[in-house]
Amino acid sequence: MPKHGDPIEYQVGERTVRVSSPDKPYFPERGFTKRQVVEYYIAVGEPLLRAIGERPTTLKRYLDGVTGDWFYAKRVPKGAPEWVETAKITFPSGRTAEEVCPTEPAVFAWAANLGTFDFHPWPVRRPDVDHPDELRIDVDPPDEASFGDAVEVACCVREVLADAGLTGYPKTSGGRGVHVLVRIRPEWDFIDVRHAVIALGREVERRMPGKATISWWKEERGGRVFIDYNQAARDRTVASSWSVRGTPKATVSAPVTWDELTEVHPDDFDILSVPVRLAEVGDPHAELDSVTHGIETLLEWYARDERDLGVAELPYPPDYPKMPGEPKRVQPSKARSDT
Repeated sequence: MPKHGDPIEYQVGERTVRVSSPDKPYFPERGFTKRQVVEYYIAVGEPLLRAIGERPTTLKRYLDGVTGDWFYAKRVPKGAPEWVETAKITFPSGRTAEEVCPTEPAVFAWAANLGTFDFHPWPVRRPDVDHPDELRIDVDPPDEASFGDAVEVACCVREVLADAGLTGYPKTSGGRGVHVLVRIRPEWDFIDVRHAVIALGREVERRMPGKATISWWKEERGGRVFIDYNQAARDRTVASSWSVRGTPKATVSAPVTWDELTEVHPDDFDILSVPVRLAEVGDPHAELDSVTHGIETLLEWYARDERDLGVAELPYPPDYPKMPGEPKRVQPSKARSDT
């Protein structure tokens, strides 16, 4: 008998998914195996497909479980079944790639067999990969802050979104952060959508100056919760709703209601509890696609900041080409020491 058990097969819709080494330890601290991760993704396949179906999706793969190394698979793995569909995306460098584009729940079980824990979808759908239909706000607390701090800032994000005529849907990140999702019309490019998040982040910072920040440089954040606006840049993604995260406890990035957000803890959601919760209360984000919004108000705020502050653009990640209007991409302390 193989070290981690004989291969087994699952029927997922019309597909038969073969799982090798089903007893391979994936989360040793909890005793969870590959089989359990695959079965988790079969259980949540319907709402996960609703969340990321037709989206180019990067796979975050842990070939030896959570205690081993991991990597992002931004191209379709070799040997993928013919029913695993793809979408062509363009990186900031101009290079292109064919990424996995989920169109049926079996894709998730197949990917889990390859060691995929979390799915990182682009905020676009296959018919138009250059115009996001999802505004994503990543509320990221520093090491010295807590999930509760992130929740407090996320609640302010909700208020700012409402003032801009937008409805946000929160989810736990699976760690100490919070993500807020907004369905938008795919009428703006990545630069516009990123500018909308910058404008929103600045307004949150104004309302909570001691708690929230949009400063890209860590030395300027002062222990405040960071609104990571660069997660809205092209080829930057966050783990999807329902994704298993690479934490020792096998936590899940769980969609919640705003009322729940102030009551829950990230550890409440793992590969055992989430399917039970789904069966009991359904998908808290089931209505996310029911209304699409415009970002005109946020872009008006961005233009106002550009007029009032003299500059509105903020630094891009270090691997990006120099972008139009971008300030110097050097941390302030080093810039001062060079003068």
